[in-house]
Amino acid sequence: MTVSLTRRTLLLAGGATTLIAASPAAALTEAQARSLVDKVIAEIDVVIRSQKSDAAILRDLEKLFARYADLDIMAQYALGADGRSASAADKRAFTDAFKGYVTRKYGKRFRDFIGGRIEVESTREIRAGYEVKAKAYLEGQSPFDVAFHISDRSGRDLVFNIFIEGVNLLLTERTEIGAMLDQRNGNIRQLASDLQGLG
Repeated sequence: MTVSLTRRTLLLAGGATTLIAASPAAALTEAQARSLVDKVIAEIDVVIRSQKSDAAILRDLEKLFARYADLDIMAQYALGADGRSASAADKRAFTDAFKGYVTRKYGKRFRDFIGGRIEVESTREIRAGYEVKAKAYLEGQSPFDVAFHISDRSGRDLVFNIFIEGVNLLLTERTEIGAMLDQRNGNIRQLASDLQGLG
């Protein structure tokens, strides 16, 4: 299956396994996890090969990320320990702002998925759900490993993390969000407001 991507695009980052580890995959099966990854790759490929304008392609890619990523888990993990002492209102404001921020951010990066392909190689069960391993082939570069982590904890089969050669999507987001929060002296509401203009 062919998809447009670059190594820079794929070095996203993240690591929410510990968030979901306590909830084993109930209904999710190995076949469903692999099918979800195949579907994501295929839909990205359709969007980037369309004849739409750049703006329309970006909107479609943002929608794909929002549709297939577990944004609630990502937001919870990104906020980290600060979320445990935050008010319910502040956590909701952050979660809503983070969803828009991360969707815009990675929607833009998906636009670079040109001239390469991702091939799914294997699927295995993990404590948090399933890991779908794949190999990414980019023009002029050596192939490298990509792993998608899938869970149905939110009631739907969703991607909650991506590992690229050992680098995970959520760990990077947690580091970046933590740095932004430190710059605002721990003010989660201010961070939520500022995130609306980022991504």
